[in-house]
Amino acid sequence: MRLIHLRRPPVLTLVPEPFVPTLVALDEVDACWAQLCAANARCFDGSLLQVLGTSRNGHGGVQIHVQECAYRFFAVQAHGLACGVRPIGVKGIVELDGKLLVGRRSTHVSAYPSMWEFVPGGALEPRADPAVQLRNEFEEETGIALQAGDTSVAVALLDDSIARTWDIIYRVKCASSPTLIPSFEHSELALLSVREIDGLSDRSPACEAMRSLVRSTL
Repeated sequence: MRLIHLRRPPVLTLVPEPFVPTLVALDEVDACWAQLCAANARCFDGSLLQVLGTSRNGHGGVQIHVQECAYRFFAVQAHGLACGVRPIGVKGIVELDGKLLVGRRSTHVSAYPSMWEFVPGGALEPRADPAVQLRNEFEEETGIALQAGDTSVAVALLDDSIARTWDIIYRVKCASSPTLIPSFEHSELALLSVREIDGLSDRSPACEAMRSLVRSTL
């Protein structure tokens, strides 16, 4: 688990060739994916961006080399197939009326089930602007939309070696506190003070890593 602090937005460079695993046979991937789909009707083999590598580009920035990848190549890794996929996503440290938005992961998600995390978060879609994606994830996971007066700034890049993901971390300040509506990804949503978050016993490892950024949000 590693944080790369940012002073300016990251730069994503897309390579033209899509990712195809070479360490695992495709028929093994397809067989495992079929089992996952049979067990969970929500499984959908869309496209995501996976990280080839990162490098600092000076003045507090970072360049991220990515390529398009089928979701199934990432999903089967949780079941023992080492495809070598590390998706890039977005996460937010959202402040509402001096408190921070957190959610307890539902029991059926693949990463950190039943643990508390900062909300929102999600995989970055191909050709999507990361800041726009964050707004979309916020609406999808809370039932509300960020308004024109709300601000979001990229503050870090998180290398999550446990969930096998990279995440661009944004600090988000909202002008108002609307009613929160949990999605299927979270069983609970809550606005908590820093002290209350410190008191949660079942924080996710990603939440732990991001706590070093929390003080700068208030």
